[in-house]
Amino acid sequence: MFDYGIVEGFIMKKIELKLISELLKDSRRSDRDLAKAIGTSQPTVTRTRRRLEKEGYIKEYTMIPDFTKIGYKILALTFALSQALNKEEAERAKKLLADSVKNKRFEFIMLERGLGLGFDAVVISLHEDYSSYLNVLKWLRQFEFVDVTKIDSFLVDLADGVHYRPLTFSTLAKHLLLQAEKKE
Repeated sequence: MFDYGIVEGFIMKKIELKLISELLKDSRRSDRDLAKAIGTSQPTVTRTRRRLEKEGYIKEYTMIPDFTKIGYKILALTFALSQALNKEEAERAKKLLADSVKNKRFEFIMLERGLGLGFDAVVISLHEDYSSYLNVLKWLRQFEFVDVTKIDSFLVDLADGVHYRPLTFSTLAKHLLLQAEKKE
């Protein structure tokens, strides 16, 4: 009998949660090493991983660099408020943003709609200097659907010697393992 956990509306087996957790910690590991870590066979890991890739639950394999060593000094979380848009206007805005980003050299990590703190959009970006950050603000303010009076940012000095918990996926991996352990 299988033990299931619910993740994002998808019912996942405990082994799938464990596999994703282990891959988040280190996606370069062999299927044999992954099998040992999650207590199953190598063919089961290979089959499960391939299925999760095919179905889109695993989108990509990547790593997180030391951003300061590759030249970034600022991580910016920029919040914006857009004007109320109907569905057609929202689609036009989405296309306009996508087209605009294609031709720019911005270090966006994420650009998404959301809700909170009086804003409905967030941009997460990396910058080599303050001037680069100001260019993102200038770019954002050009869109007629953005309320230019409602843009605010939180800047992280990546060169600061004090870090409480830097960006890694290991923390998310631990959370998934806790979800899997609840199923045991």
